[in-house]
Formats: sequence, C-alpha cells, structure tokens
Amino acid sequence: MAKKRSLPRDPNQRAKSVVDIATGGGDSKEDTIEKNPAAVALGRLGGLKGGKARAKKLTAEQRSEIAKRAADKRWKTDKPSSD
Repeated sequence: MAKKRSLPRDPNQRAKSVVDIATGGGDSKEDTIEKNPAAVALGRLGGLKGGKARAKKLTAEQRSEIAKRAADKRWKTDKPSSD
C-alpha cells in the first residue's frame, strides 16, 4: 500500500509539494523537518490546558454568547436572496 503524504497548509508550500510529487522529486531527506521534542511537549502542555482554563474563567452568559456567534457563523449561507 502506498504511503499517504500530507500536504502543507501554506498555499505556496502546497504548490511546491504538488509539483515535487508530480515530477517524482521531493523525497530527499533534506525536505523533512525535525521537531524539537522538548518544544513539542511544551506546546502540547499549553494546548491541553488552554481551553479548560479559558472556559473556567468565562461566565455562563459569555459561553452562551460565544456559542451563539459560532452557530451563526457555522450555519450562515452566502447565497443571494431570491427576492
């Protein structure tokens, strides 16, 4: 089974990756980025407690308002009205 490649989120990097894949290049060891394990652990630690800490300091009214705004954005349609 072929290995699935993940594409970068940045459009320019994604375009380069697509070209590399199409031309058969880009498999070199130089293209991989090694992450510092200590930095990864520190970032994960902050990410794990961030949402809970934010929710804890918000009032019920604030959480409700945030949820309403999120639902409005999620369900908003950009279709022009047919009037």
